[in-house]
Parts: sequence; structure tokens; C-alpha cells
Amino acid sequence: MTRTTVHLVRHGEVENPTGILYGRLPGFVLSELGRRQALIVAEHLAANDVTYVVASPLERAQQTAGPISDSHRLTLHTDEQLIEADNKFEGKRVAVGDGALRSPRHWPTLHNPFLPSWGEPYLRIAHRMLAAVYRARQRAEGHEAVCVSHQLPIWTVRRFLEGKRLWHDPRRRQCSLASLTSLLFEGEKLVGIRYAEPAGASSPKVTGA
Repeated sequence: MTRTTVHLVRHGEVENPTGILYGRLPGFVLSELGRRQALIVAEHLAANDVTYVVASPLERAQQTAGPISDSHRLTLHTDEQLIEADNKFEGKRVAVGDGALRSPRHWPTLHNPFLPSWGEPYLRIAHRMLAAVYRARQRAEGHEAVCVSHQLPIWTVRRFLEGKRLWHDPRRRQCSLASLTSLLFEGEKLVGIRYAEPAGASSPKVTGA
């Protein structure tokens, strides 16, 4: 049976001095620390049998994927399905006890945390991420693929594959900056999920992506 691994990599730290939820907004690039994290991930994967590298179209994902594709002398591909989740609070401060969440005019947006009502439905995120994962698995069949994406999409598809409910406490996500969530396949069958933090642990943030 052919064994293939698809690594879901969360991008590195982003330069975000105002602390807004940047979501899909353009212009949010890696900080100096984020660039170092990208290099650490590339070094971590340097000896792996990576034959396909693909990333979300957002700058921070492309910057994180660049050193990985360069170290393996591969073309960096882009997949729109790996993009960050859509969110109605994009461009606003949303820290608990601060910003947009305190404004009564935004409260109707928060009425259904199970969907969620303030953004892209969890199930839609899971399905598009799964499509990207299986495309990458097919492209790298018998080898390894790297898909650089964002915290919520990675965590959502992982919960979907583990058969867990998709709504969750964002503070409990196991998806640090520049982390690897590795999906192990035999043929088309998922046989295991592994998690690693080559650049060290980071606390999930509401403004993260």
C-alpha cells in the first residue's frame, strides 16, 4: 500500500501592532520572528521526502511556504481552498473584554456559536480543506506534501477527520504558529495524525489566523 504524508503547516507570526483580526485582509506579512519560524520549519522538513508544496494565497502563508519549497527546489503552488476562514469581524479588534465584541450592535452576529454565525461555517471550512488535502495527497502520492494554511482551517479539518464536533473553544486549539499537523495516508485511507512544534509552542490568539 502506498504511504503518503500531508503536512498542514500553520504560518509563522504576523506583524500586527494594532491587534486587529486581519483575516483575509492583504498586507499582513510575517514579523521578524515569523520569518525565523518559517526557516526553522524548512530546516525541520529539509530531510523529508517532500515533493509538493502548496499554500494559501495570503502573504503570510506564501512567506512561510517559500523556504520549504526553496530547500527542496520545488515550485510553490497556491490553492485558494487553504485560505483563512471568512469572518464578519475582519479588520476590527476582537479581544475578549475589548473592541468590537463589547458593542451591542455586534451582538446579533454572535447568536449562533455552533455554525458560527459570525463567519464561514465550520462544515464549509472542513470540506474545502479536505479537498485541498486530497489534491495534495494525490500530487505527492508515495511521498510527502506540505500545505501551508491558517489556524482555524487546520484545526477544523483535523477535528472533522477525528470525528469530533466542529464548534470548539478557540483557546484549546492545538495549532501553534509554524506547527505541523501531519496526516498519514495508506492509499487514500487516513491512518494517523501527528502534531509537532518545531518552532516552539505559541498561545492561540483571537487575532491569529
